[in-house]
Amino acid sequence: MFSKFTSILQHAVEALAPSLPLQEDFVYHWKAITHYYIETSDDKAPVTDTNIPSHLEQMLDILTQEEGERESGETGPCMEYLLHHKILETLYTLGKADCPPGMKQQVLTFYTKLLAHIRQPLLPHINVHRPVQKLIRLCGEVLAAPTENEEIQFLCIVCSKLKQDPYLVDFFLENKSKRPDTKTPGGTEVVKENVLAPDTGQSRAEEQAERPEEPQAAAAASTSSPSSNHNNGNNYNLVTSLLNLTKSPDGRIVVKACEGLMLLVSLPEPAAAKCLTENTELCELLTDRLVSFYKALPQSMDPLDIETVESVNWGLDVYNLKEDAAVFTGKRALISFLSWLDYCDQLIKEAQKSAAAVMAKAVREKFFVSVMEPQLMQTSEVGILTSTALLNRIIRQVTSDALLQEMIYFLLGEEREPETQATMAQNPLRHRLIEHCDHLSDEISIMTLRLFEHLIQKPSQHILHSLLLRSLEERNYLENKPQEEREPLENGQPHDAVDLEEDPLFGDDLSPDSRLSGSDWLSSSPPQSPDHSKCDGKTEVHKIVNSFLCLVPDEAKSSYHVEGTGYDTYLRDAHRQFRDYCGVCQRWDWRGNPKPLEKCNLDSPFFEGHFLKVLFDRMGRILDQPYDVNLQVTAVLSKLSMFPHPHLHEYLLDPYINLAPGCRSLFSVIVRVVGDLMLRIQRIPDFTPKLLLVRKRLLGLEPEGINIDHMTLLEGVIVLEEFCKELAAIAFVKYHAAAAASP
Repeated sequence: MFSKFTSILQHAVEALAPSLPLQEDFVYHWKAITHYYIETSDDKAPVTDTNIPSHLEQMLDILTQEEGERESGETGPCMEYLLHHKILETLYTLGKADCPPGMKQQVLTFYTKLLAHIRQPLLPHINVHRPVQKLIRLCGEVLAAPTENEEIQFLCIVCSKLKQDPYLVDFFLENKSKRPDTKTPGGTEVVKENVLAPDTGQSRAEEQAERPEEPQAAAAASTSSPSSNHNNGNNYNLVTSLLNLTKSPDGRIVVKACEGLMLLVSLPEPAAAKCLTENTELCELLTDRLVSFYKALPQSMDPLDIETVESVNWGLDVYNLKEDAAVFTGKRALISFLSWLDYCDQLIKEAQKSAAAVMAKAVREKFFVSVMEPQLMQTSEVGILTSTALLNRIIRQVTSDALLQEMIYFLLGEEREPETQATMAQNPLRHRLIEHCDHLSDEISIMTLRLFEHLIQKPSQHILHSLLLRSLEERNYLENKPQEEREPLENGQPHDAVDLEEDPLFGDDLSPDSRLSGSDWLSSSPPQSPDHSKCDGKTEVHKIVNSFLCLVPDEAKSSYHVEGTGYDTYLRDAHRQFRDYCGVCQRWDWRGNPKPLEKCNLDSPFFEGHFLKVLFDRMGRILDQPYDVNLQVTAVLSKLSMFPHPHLHEYLLDPYINLAPGCRSLFSVIVRVVGDLMLRIQRIPDFTPKLLLVRKRLLGLEPEGINIDHMTLLEGVIVLEEFCKELAAIAFVKYHAAAAASP
């Protein structure tokens, strides 16, 4: 009570007295603090019962006022006094001893406000960055400490200062063999002894060497330059303290600590990046927490819940346990996992390049390989479905280049050479995932196909190369023999070729020598012969489009009976999607494509690759498999057709390529399906009316009624018709895009 009265009296006297020059005022407040330690006998009273907080606040106000009255960057006498008399060192000592109780909190607040309010760079001064460095080590030592809030505010202001001047980070990489901080036993007597000879963290010899003889020397000594001679034996205590605070039970503290780490990983200094990944537990924190959140998920979850749970941002993880549990079991655990995944992804995206690579590799090894791979390779159908749905959600969410690359290498391997039947299974996980596209469980097939649909849309050239292009780069799906050496023709075609004589569009005017090849669509390749003539481009694309549109016979078409299901709808979608795909591929190096035929190894055996093999096999069964499976198979194939690569275009969208014996293309697969369909139509009475009724039911235009025979076949026919229209639209859009780009 008496101390409060003294404080009120002091303020009253100050208000009546004439204002002192700033420096005198500053020194007065500092000496009032030091005199407290010399004169007090009660070291158990909390600091809030003393005048220390008021004096510290006054000192900050004076420093701020002084800077405001001076030219930018000019150091005033009060700041010089603070630096020269090592006031921050003394405050650090008092804060470390926490004498009187609560002093650590006051010191942290003083440091934070000083760094935040003073515009001139303070951290380059040795008498600032050295005590700051030592105060950092006091942060995060005790979880749920009463000073946690002040600790995180202090650490974050240091991080923001380093973000402004990244080279200063070298001051905060401490050599492990030379620990500047010496253990000082707590207690008032020690504090009293050291107040006027502050703990600077230096040996006496160092202090003697650095003690300036003249004021000019003081200024020179106060602005030392950071050392760049660091080795792997460095401590990065700023990171360590933040990592400790990420374990706080207070969610707000955790978020602030994560923000501080986000600032630090983005610093461009190579020494700091190396120290961050080699000498701190940052990688362990990221991966251990990711693993623990994943393992907390239920073993079985509805894929729809996983797919549709709201998007998450790591810093905005607001939740209500009761509400989450009411929506579906495991929602809270799922959001926690996805939130931390989002943090890992954003941290790696912001990180300096070498640090990002190390962190991404750690996530691959400790999470994807160690935890996810066994889940994906298991035999339990429920487990496969849940883990595949989670992987699909992870693929959709990852955006950082480094983490995306490691995830792709985990899923598909790093192989670049052409795939063969013998090497198809050399990467067990890749092989298993592709096999799951044709699983006995339709649910697993659909979920895995959806996974690949999302994967091929990610901005990574390696995905397309691994799944498709390495099998197509030699173009050995093309017939290589001269006409006279080819096998005897049956009805004008090789015996194993697709029979096109039913299609009026495949007449003599569309022989291979009188058309544009698919590869000509994107960039000109050498003609097959000197007299190779090309018909008009518009005519050619018109014929290609019609060849897709006319594939399905009229009696198997139903879309023209229903409004809004025409070809023009696909054209609009194809325009938009193709533009997006071109944007994704813009940075990819596809020079040298298409590969000229004379440089291709056409004699090597062609294998379409495991992925296309499974897709073509499923496409060939479109009349016999469920509607949802068909939708997913055709969705993947249409997206692959959309890519602006000439070999893909030739193989998937050119109806007239001269296939080598035993090879198949997307068009040839569809033609075989149509041939099978024409035989089946004859055996189904009232085929066309039934087909129209099924289409209307699928569109919700007719209520569900009595069961219709051959429902799977009828739904398959509808998907087939729509898919052919979609392929026609893609071919048309790609042709016009190429025509607009050519000179």
